[in-house]
Amino acid sequence: MNAPTTDQLPVVVVGAGPVGLAAAARLVERGLEPLVLESGPTAGTAVRAWSHVRLFSPWAEVTDPAAEKLLAPTGWVRPDGAAYPTGGDWAEQYLQPLADVLGDKVRYGATVTGVARVGRDRIVDASRDEQPFAVHVQLADGSEELLAARAVIDASGTWSTPSPMGADGLPALGEKSAAERISYRVPDLGDPAVRARYAGKRTAVIGSGASAFTALAHLADLAKQEDGTHAAWILRRGIGASTYGGGEADELPARGALGLRAKAAVEAGHASAVTGFRTQAVERDGDQLVLVAEDGRGLDPVDEVIVLTGFRPDLSFLSELRLGLDERLQAPTALAPLIDPNVHSCGTVYPHGVNELAHPEKDVYLVGMKSYGRAPTFLAMTGYEQVRSITAAVAGDREAAERVELTLPETGVCSGAGLFDDPDAAQSSEDGGCCAAPATLQIGIGTPATASGGC
Repeated sequence: MNAPTTDQLPVVVVGAGPVGLAAAARLVERGLEPLVLESGPTAGTAVRAWSHVRLFSPWAEVTDPAAEKLLAPTGWVRPDGAAYPTGGDWAEQYLQPLADVLGDKVRYGATVTGVARVGRDRIVDASRDEQPFAVHVQLADGSEELLAARAVIDASGTWSTPSPMGADGLPALGEKSAAERISYRVPDLGDPAVRARYAGKRTAVIGSGASAFTALAHLADLAKQEDGTHAAWILRRGIGASTYGGGEADELPARGALGLRAKAAVEAGHASAVTGFRTQAVERDGDQLVLVAEDGRGLDPVDEVIVLTGFRPDLSFLSELRLGLDERLQAPTALAPLIDPNVHSCGTVYPHGVNELAHPEKDVYLVGMKSYGRAPTFLAMTGYEQVRSITAAVAGDREAAERVELTLPETGVCSGAGLFDDPDAAQSSEDGGCCAAPATLQIGIGTPATASGGC
């Protein structure tokens, strides 16, 4: 039997989350064969980990058009378009049905441990582009497998690698040894065990984004019911006009409302803001922890710490590929200037597709949250547009690949150029940000964008 040619091989998609499954649906639509490798036991394993968190956007804005077409013959009906799903809703009512339709094109318990060119490490040039990809996989039973692929779309996200509390990007001194008192996720206070962990306790919440807002809002609700519950909100910057997000100016109203809930928690006394605090160390004080800043300040002792300082991509299994990544964000070099929070953080990004996501290694793409590297504010519909463009390119339809169809709402608030982590910055549109005049950017025919999750 003759070995299959490269173009007869499947396109391997890493991760069965929203963008990975959308990529598979787009490949099917193009007549190409996807193979989705998911390390968890179900579709949307990472999404299920924040199943208690509500998305910023309604159902009408969190499903991919190609996926809906694939689901339609099964009788699947999208839930009320005006309703806001939780992560659990999204996984159970959309992602799992979509994966079920894809059938054996999705494999669970399959962790990608390495990707390379067949017979070529990253040094070798000879005939490199003609070789298929070798995808190394570890299965749930511990056995290993080697798969061949014509292209690789990495939609594995960043959920597995949260950033540490240290202001220098490394774990603070003592952070690892205090791990039993530190969490890197928004707590599910509906779980009795988790509720008991924070009820009547003093908790430090480190972070300034939507995840921190969510945690503050949840802890404030708990404080109304359980005496002694209090949050110390640790901010590396000062408090300015954009500290609580877009508020009523946010074109994603649920996201704006979340920031206002965090503001209300502070104003009601359920949370106290500690500004200009750049954590360097975690020290023990009996059964409690003391956070110490770079300037030597020590925070009053806390019982628990919730670190919500963002996520970063796991690039370890791509080490034998030639990736073109920005030295700061670890995002594709052509995309990085569009999303760099040192320049702007208005909650939007210019429309982009295959050209911005290409690497020196032909036919390998990082998509979804992973494509943003360490940058925040990723929008799910951005990911859907990414894979629409990429799958068109893989199919040889360059015209469709380069035709961008996307609409992106803005927050209406800018953090200001270069000031996103300045303790003294009182941020506003006067700080030199990129979008002093809020507007909706629309190219082609698109649908409203949405946050990829409520965290």
